Amino acid sequence: MEHTPTIRAELDRFLKQEGLSLARFGQIAGMNRGAVSAIVSGNKPMSINQLDQITEAMGLPEGHFYDLFIENFIIDLQPNMRRIEPFLYRCAELDKLDTIRRVVGVIMDNLLYSSKLFDIAEDLFAQGRHEAALILYENVAEVEKYQHSERLAVCQYRIFTIQVGDDQGLNLKAATLFEPFVERLDEIDQLDALKDLANVYRSLRKWDKVDEMARQMRAKAEIQYTLKHQQNGRERPESTDKLSRPLFVYISYADLLCAGVYEAQGDYHQALQYTYAYDNLDWVKETDEDTQHWIGLFKHWAKANIIVNKLLSGDIKVLQEYIEYIDAAKDTTQEDRIIQLLNIMITANRYDIDVSDIIKRFETDIVSLSQHSSSDIYTQQVVPDYFAWCGYELAHYYLHRNSYDDGFKHLMYSMVSYHTLNNETNFINCMGLFLHFREHATPETKANFLNLIEKVWMNNVKKNGTGDRRG
Repeated sequence: MEHTPTIRAELDRFLKQEGLSLARFGQIAGMNRGAVSAIVSGNKPMSINQLDQITEAMGLPEGHFYDLFIENFIIDLQPNMRRIEPFLYRCAELDKLDTIRRVVGVIMDNLLYSSKLFDIAEDLFAQGRHEAALILYENVAEVEKYQHSERLAVCQYRIFTIQVGDDQGLNLKAATLFEPFVERLDEIDQLDALKDLANVYRSLRKWDKVDEMARQMRAKAEIQYTLKHQQNGRERPESTDKLSRPLFVYISYADLLCAGVYEAQGDYHQALQYTYAYDNLDWVKETDEDTQHWIGLFKHWAKANIIVNKLLSGDIKVLQEYIEYIDAAKDTTQEDRIIQLLNIMITANRYDIDVSDIIKRFETDIVSLSQHSSSDIYTQQVVPDYFAWCGYELAHYYLHRNSYDDGFKHLMYSMVSYHTLNNETNFINCMGLFLHFREHATPETKANFLNLIEKVWMNNVKKNGTGDRRG
């Protein structure tokens, strides 16, 4: 029978090979002689900190003995969370995800470890070590999948949050899997969960789901707001302190989302009614600085969206008013500017308006189209979709005005963006626009187009196989 090697044997071999005494090695490793002796003799299990000191003293890379540590001190001994917990944190620090998977796979047969691993996952999530946390959340969720528990719901929420990325197809899957768990979260956490789901569905233009999430969020937020301000003034057990935004925001943001739903459906009258609702915030009782900041944002958004809804409905005379509003706006973000340009381009293409002079005001912003960054789920999902959409509308505008170089440039940007987002419908729309104007494309542009199509095809082959169904 082949015996599993031990860290103790590796250390003992090293000491003999280098001719080092226990005392001398202890000095090199920053450990006392007694600790080294206990490890070499096998009288005492070592900690992960001691293992790192030994590894460094032996001149080996960090984590060199981690697989043996699992064999010697987790598999061969009774699992001990006081030893396992710091090991998991250290693995997360070194990004040793496979090692974490192995440890968790060894101990997760015991349901007693589920609670502690969940706590570690929450800590890693807070530290921003999301990939390591994801492994723990997925294992806890698997173990507790038959439990109707809040902890399971939180795991699913975290898994959803971590998995949301560039691929809109995967995002839809993540949202669909998480949605049934929302009601198992505590009443306060449900608000952020519904907000995040609404933003993902918004980026996917799943307007029926946006409407559903928004109305649920509004109803739940109104209940919580009423309870918070009951006459007795006592705070509820479910503290609102952990919310990512002031409580009233979830009510007003629901109105903003519903306005967006009606705008997308072309019902600009209803969209305006919801816009007026989040513009009127006299009912908000709080007066702190954060509240005033958010009230200012809603007022800013409402002023713009009132004009936009009139503009998109065909009231072209408000275009100048919109430009004046844009010019006067302070602290406008890159995302705001692109969305403002998008609104103008949709209007220009829909009603055949020449806006070439207006576009010049956005030249710097147009250059930044491919340089946007992401932070929360809104900027991760909704903003990239708007950027790609803006590229398409610019392409449509230029191509229909015989500005083919600019048109194809923006169209290729939009195609690449929609490919990254895995938005098949809009990618095909871009292909259709290209083919409609293909006779005006330069040989280089045609080659770039064909190269992109081939790249997309090859990626699909890798994902789904060759498609060969012959026996």
